Amino acid sequence: MGTSTILVTWDFTVLSEYALEHAVRIAKMVNNDIQLIHILDKKSDHRQIMDKMLPEIDKSEKKYGIRPGIILKEGSIFTTISEVANNIQANLVVMGTHGIHGIQKITGSWALKVIVGSKVPFLVVQSPPSNAYLKKIVFPIDFQNESKEKLPWIIYLAQYYRSEILVFRSNLQDEGLKTKVNQNLLFLKKALDAKGINYSIHTSQSKASFAQASMDFAREQNADLIAIMTTKNIGFTDYVFGAVEQQIIANPYKIPVMCVNPREDIYKLGGFSK
Repeated sequence: MGTSTILVTWDFTVLSEYALEHAVRIAKMVNNDIQLIHILDKKSDHRQIMDKMLPEIDKSEKKYGIRPGIILKEGSIFTTISEVANNIQANLVVMGTHGIHGIQKITGSWALKVIVGSKVPFLVVQSPPSNAYLKKIVFPIDFQNESKEKLPWIIYLAQYYRSEILVFRSNLQDEGLKTKVNQNLLFLKKALDAKGINYSIHTSQSKASFAQASMDFAREQNADLIAIMTTKNIGFTDYVFGAVEQQIIANPYKIPVMCVNPREDIYKLGGFSK
């Protein structure tokens, strides 16, 4: 295990199956292995859960030609998944989640609480992959400096999948913020041009929030992925009242979302390791 590992959260639901499908699609392209992680509570029977996991491993090998490893860890989903991902230096965590609807509204914030604090990016999915590869990746960009931190991961995926990057910029009236958006855009264009990545730039014309406009744009473009940053120092009120990220994570169009947490050493990274 280590820097060639994709970690998949596993709780024996159909959402776990979806997460595994997405992980397989990426793992085959970048020659990574897959580990299924199941979080045990204190009352769990380790042997019983392992016996339940083994048929899932066999099924994956038969269906996808990939035999995942198994990680059983006692703890809380809100901290243990990220801790394991960080400790084994996984490339990516793939997690299934419900969208925000009815009594399940809390699940959007649950997903965000699992993700925040991880040094490893999360891919959050609500449905199976719609295409064999990532054709279009929506890259929302605003005035925040952390927007740049998504770049190594997006370049990596775009190079392997020959994806088109759809840069979606916020349309702000404040001159100071507009300048910051343009600076981020210039940084982005230089990096994408240097790597020969196919991209196009689109400016939001929507009166809706930038989060909603980004989701709507991704839907209009039939995008396969939205890449976002999580908020630095996210607090309790963000979980209760709905941070922008959890709106996008649980988007009603069920578009997969890659979440990258702000970190100081991102520029030392080159994306996934082979």
